[in-house]
Amino acid sequence: MKTERIMSTTTLAIVLLLLPPAVSGVDNGDTRDRILETAKKYLGVRYNYGGMGAGGFDCSGFVQFVYRENGILLPRSTAAQFERGKKIGLDNVQPGDLLFFKIYRGRISHVGIYVSGSVFIHAPSSGKRVSFADMKTEYWKKRFAGAVTYIGKH
Repeated sequence: MKTERIMSTTTLAIVLLLLPPAVSGVDNGDTRDRILETAKKYLGVRYNYGGMGAGGFDCSGFVQFVYRENGILLPRSTAAQFERGKKIGLDNVQPGDLLFFKIYRGRISHVGIYVSGSVFIHAPSSGKRVSFADMKTEYWKKRFAGAVTYIGKH
């Protein structure tokens, strides 16, 4: 009996790992507010390639960490986060949604969390820290690739 329970728990854990990312079914704004508040707690944390924790983040690790802290599981890589999310137009982006950019070799290679207006928060690059950026700057405008949401009905 005890062995069966352990097997069932293990099987359930494996199945949960294989499921697509979790999304909340209803969004009354609380999820979006929590995501932004969580992200802001890590302003100033240094960029660390491959980093996925408060000791240092890369861009996709930062986004994955912030979302996980709020009960939403995301894939690890930037490209997978873009592919698995629900595509939305820039005119439909809401706080907490994800913005993607083509930085390296014309492929999706950077992600940030939309805040409001033209502002997003991200873990920029080596030698820098988690900070805000403005999509109105030519650098980001030229490289914008798309937006996705993991919040609300999917």
